[in-house]
Amino acid sequence: MIHNFGAGPCILPQEVFKQASQAVLEFNGTGLSILEISHRTPEFEAVVDETVRLIKELLNVPEGYSVVLLQGGASLQFSMVPMNLLGESQTAAYLDTGVWASKALKEAKIFGNVNVVASSKDQNYSYIPKDIEIPEDSAYFHFTSNNTIYGTELLEVPKTNVPVVCDMSSDILSRVINVSDFDLIYAGAQKNMGPAGVTVAIVKDSILGKVDRKIPSMLDYKVQIEGGSMYNTPPVFAIYVSMLNLRWLKSKGGVAEIEKENISKSVALYKEIDRNPLFKGTCRPEDRSRMNVCFVMENPELEKPFLKFAEDRDIIGIKGHRSVGGFRASMYNGLPITSVHVLIDAMQDFAEKHR
Repeated sequence: MIHNFGAGPCILPQEVFKQASQAVLEFNGTGLSILEISHRTPEFEAVVDETVRLIKELLNVPEGYSVVLLQGGASLQFSMVPMNLLGESQTAAYLDTGVWASKALKEAKIFGNVNVVASSKDQNYSYIPKDIEIPEDSAYFHFTSNNTIYGTELLEVPKTNVPVVCDMSSDILSRVINVSDFDLIYAGAQKNMGPAGVTVAIVKDSILGKVDRKIPSMLDYKVQIEGGSMYNTPPVFAIYVSMLNLRWLKSKGGVAEIEKENISKSVALYKEIDRNPLFKGTCRPEDRSRMNVCFVMENPELEKPFLKFAEDRDIIGIKGHRSVGGFRASMYNGLPITSVHVLIDAMQDFAEKHR
């Protein structure tokens, strides 16, 4: 068995793969593959409807919000958010906690003014800034909830009276959230929701239509919402696999239950990192991510040997990002806790050999 700790596109449940592979050959009694079926057929329209319905159900999305399925990943949202929400004479507040947060604020500067209200760049993004002050006249406040590269996670929404926008690409559906705390949530699917190729946006309807600029139709939330996620040909297969994965999540008891598993996985691995004399974490303990556990060796010369040691045990995807080094174990919803224990056993056995 392969133990896949890759940061994304990431592990999905085996039952989802099996169902999806069957649909590639023949989908829902149509005699056609899911890869060739028209997106305008009743059969696929039902897939879109169920996918949106499951997102609303699993996240308890309140009235007054729309859920829309888009393309372009979170990276396109970096532009789409300010294009729709930031007037040319306005200022948006951004929290800089990593590479993706930094890229988001860079794109926002194209459309208006950006105020970086806090940053953890001074310590290589190893912590989440505290006591953030957000100006009351901000068009909106944007933050990234989980930082995949550096291994930090912001579990509480900073208090503010301005609209809140969150890039939740790597921890959406991994923990219970109060959607009403946010005005816009966006997330690439390829961590916890499904495969790469589809992006979800959860938008409070009342925040739209307030900027004067002309917005291209493909980049206008209102147009995409009115088009029912099918203004143009949608990413059919990615949406279908996402629907299967959402069904799987619901069958496991929903977000509240998967959050318990995610806590158990992260607690177990961090406990070993803190206990094992060969390893050490890279982030402040209070800001550690449940999704992406980053750690290094006390002796850097042992990193390559440990990586080979892990690979020999079918543990893949743990090499750290080049900006941090060391190791990164990504533990999204689809990763079973048994894989975490295999990694922990490998760390313990490696330590025994290098005492």
